[in-house]
Amino acid sequence: MRRRDVLAGIGSLSVIGTAGVLAIRGPPSFDGTDDPENSNGSASTATDSITIETVDAPGSEAGEVRIPAPDRATFVDFFGTWCPPCIEQMPALAEANDRTGDDVLFLSVTSEAVGSSVTEEELVGWWDEHGGNWLLGLDPTAELTARYLAGGYPSAVVIDADGRVQWSNSGVKTADELVAGIERALEAEADA
Repeated sequence: MRRRDVLAGIGSLSVIGTAGVLAIRGPPSFDGTDDPENSNGSASTATDSITIETVDAPGSEAGEVRIPAPDRATFVDFFGTWCPPCIEQMPALAEANDRTGDDVLFLSVTSEAVGSSVTEEELVGWWDEHGGNWLLGLDPTAELTARYLAGGYPSAVVIDADGRVQWSNSGVKTADELVAGIERALEAEADA
């Protein structure tokens, strides 16, 4: 397969994926802020948790997890194995995970069609190759992705134990930026 065919295929998938997210979530706000508040000033809330399947991989074990976690803040990184900026983001995610410890449910989630577009073995290989060492989840229906994706990939969201989004943003972030977002949720829980 020629390189331009591969790039055209990746571009087509990006367009289709973006169209799906826009159809589900609507267009993003371009007000220049990453403030998760609704127009009435309250933090946005998702009332129903979503069950995500987790994968047996470095730092992760097969099972299920509820998002948001009912007992602590939840950090979710949305990534794709096809996404070069997602690879660039991995070291900052590893550092942020190390710095936040067990106070936060920390996971990365892909909505790729594991078993079709990528095998589970390829996913775990990608994870290991790029230093993943925390919980790895699958979102095959893209329900979680549709609810919380902050824009393009990579994207991250921090949800407090009450289900309120305290921070979300897309693009490559430093560990300090990720930890600052997580601390917003921890501070909200301490104030509650």
